[in-house]
Amino acid sequence: MGITWFWLVAIMLTVYVLLDGFDLGAGAIHLLVAKTDEERRQVLASIGPVWDGNEVWLIAAGGTLYFAFPALYASGFSGFYLPLMIVLWLLILRGSSIEFRNHIKSKVWNPLWDFLFFASSLLLAVFLGAALANVVRGVPLDASGYFFEPLWTNFQLGDEVGILDWYTILVGVFALAAVTFKVQPQLRENLTTLPLGLILPLLAVVGLAGVQFELIKRDERKAFFASCLYITGMLTSVVFGVFPMVLPARNPIYSLTVNGAKASDYGLKVGLIWWVVGMMLAAGYFIFVYRSFAGKVSVEKDGHGHGY
Repeated sequence: MGITWFWLVAIMLTVYVLLDGFDLGAGAIHLLVAKTDEERRQVLASIGPVWDGNEVWLIAAGGTLYFAFPALYASGFSGFYLPLMIVLWLLILRGSSIEFRNHIKSKVWNPLWDFLFFASSLLLAVFLGAALANVVRGVPLDASGYFFEPLWTNFQLGDEVGILDWYTILVGVFALAAVTFKVQPQLRENLTTLPLGLILPLLAVVGLAGVQFELIKRDERKAFFASCLYITGMLTSVVFGVFPMVLPARNPIYSLTVNGAKASDYGLKVGLIWWVVGMMLAAGYFIFVYRSFAGKVSVEKDGHGHGY
C-alpha cells in the first residue's frame, strides 16, 4: 500500500504542476508580453476561471501526504518551514494582486498589482523548483528524523549548503536536472537497475522537442499538450530516480523510505476508498470547469463574471 500511495501523491503533485504551471507562467511573462492595459487584462482573463481552483490540487496533495506519510510530513514541513512560509506569502500576494486589480480600478494601483502578480508568480516557480531540487539532492536529516537548513549559505555544493544554491536555483529557473546525477547518485542506480525507467526522461525530451515543433506550426493546442508531456516526464523521472526514498538524506542511513514513513496498512486501505471517491468528484468538477470556459478569452469579463 505504501508504494501505491507514493505514486498517488506523485500523480497529484504532477497534476498541480500541470494545472497551476500555466497560471504561474502567465504571471511570470505578464509584464513582458502585455504592454497595454487591455493586453494585461487579457492575460488575467485567460486564467481567471481556473487559477484558484488549480491550487486545490496542492492543498489536496499536502493533505494526502499528511495522511499517507506522516513521518515525511513532519520532517519535511518542519525542515522547510522558512521556504514554505515564503511560498505561502507568495500565494497570498498572487491571489491578492489578481483580485484587487479587478475590484480596485486605479491608474495608481494597477501598476502595483501587475508587478506583484509578475513577481509572485516568478518567485513561486523558482521556490517550488528549488524545493524539488532540495528533495532530489537530499536534506541533512539526522537520527532524530528532523533537519534544518538556512535559506542560503555560500551557494556552493558541500556539507554546509542552504535551501538556495546554484543547483537548486538552476532547477528552479530552468527546470533542468542535467547536474542531478552527480548530486543524487540514487538516480543513476535506479536507471541502471531498471533501464525501463529511461522511458520517463525520454518522454521529457520528446515533449520539449514537441513544444518547439508545434510552435513553429502555430498549433497552440498541441504545443500545450507537448509541454504537459515534458513536465510529466521530468517529474516522474525524479520520482522514479529517488524511489524508494521519500525524503533523501545527505547521510543515506537516515533517509526516509516509503516503508519507514508510511501510515498503517489498514488506514491506507480504508483511506484509498475515500481518496478514489474524492478524486472522481474533483476530476469531474475540473473537467466541467475547463469545458465551460474553453476557447479564446474575452477582456470584457473575468472568470468570476466581473467586468474589467
